Amino acid sequence: MGGVTVRLDDLPLRDDLRGMTPYGAPQAPLPVALNVNENTHPVPSDVADDILDAVARALRDVNRYPDREFTTLREAFAQYLGHGLGVEQIWAANGSNEVLQHILQAFGGPGRTAMGFAPTYSMYPILTRATGARWIAGEREHDFALSADSAAAQVRAHRPDIVFLCAPNNPTGTPLRLDVIEAVYDATDGVVIVDEAYEEFAPRDEPSAVTLLPGRPRLVVSRTMSKAFAFAGARVGYLAADPAFVDALRLVRLPYHLSALTQAAATAALGHADTMLAMVDEIVAQRDRISATVSALGYTAHESWTNFVLFGGVDDPAATWKALYDRGVLIRDVGIANHLRVSAGTEDETTAFLDALASVGSRS
Repeated sequence: MGGVTVRLDDLPLRDDLRGMTPYGAPQAPLPVALNVNENTHPVPSDVADDILDAVARALRDVNRYPDREFTTLREAFAQYLGHGLGVEQIWAANGSNEVLQHILQAFGGPGRTAMGFAPTYSMYPILTRATGARWIAGEREHDFALSADSAAAQVRAHRPDIVFLCAPNNPTGTPLRLDVIEAVYDATDGVVIVDEAYEEFAPRDEPSAVTLLPGRPRLVVSRTMSKAFAFAGARVGYLAADPAFVDALRLVRLPYHLSALTQAAATAALGHADTMLAMVDEIVAQRDRISATVSALGYTAHESWTNFVLFGGVDDPAATWKALYDRGVLIRDVGIANHLRVSAGTEDETTAFLDALASVGSRS
């Protein structure tokens, strides 16, 4: 059948969604892709074999609905996080983005506001607006840091219903100290989300926000298996919070939202946590190598507690990005003036990026 092509604007879309842009990063079949903060190390063979066995066993009962409460997986997350957490304090979903969406559906929505400190993870405002709430962009210092006094003052001024704290921050890599979280929590009657997607790449002696959960029922700590666990394709995120907070999320989740195959794969991977996390040290070494080398080339490498490096002093980010692309290396222009971001890959991938950047020309 022929006919006139319908445009998005011709559809009866919600007014508050008009003009929004979907989240997305460039995807291209280049030899070295270091643009979306993936763990580029493959899952070790013995771990992959165990995951395959677990999925195969789950397939035998795939005609039945999965465990709606994904109890075994929650027990595994509680054991992994430690700090005396119980299964009743754990929640999980299809990636940390769905975890955050559940929180916004339960505690945000029309007539409410959510706040973060820009620049930060670009999905926060997208998820906020998509669930009907209004986004408020707070400010960071010139070096992207966030102090307890400044953060608390901004929260008191705007009185948001939900506050996002990315710790460490994406896309800048900036550390976030626990005193900032405590100050923000005390400054609001709303929900405080600490997004620890990159926590495993922070220094080992730095405490997690999980240690702040006792006595703070409006605090939630979100994590993901995508980064340190090299599990991005499996889409598994989780959080720790007060049991009452977890109960609230049951009001908005879809029935049986975590498939039996996802539960089986994630539980098996968590059983090999030590092996999976052994990759973290190598990634951190490559991250620090990137920071040192881009600095030597005359750029400004910002402090990073993640698996990526944001570097400034780029005269023309679009041209530099394209020059690297032409050399087979894909990194990310995150929209911060005179900056680009690169993920820490394997040693060979890191070398390819650094060689390509050097061939583009140093600033020294």
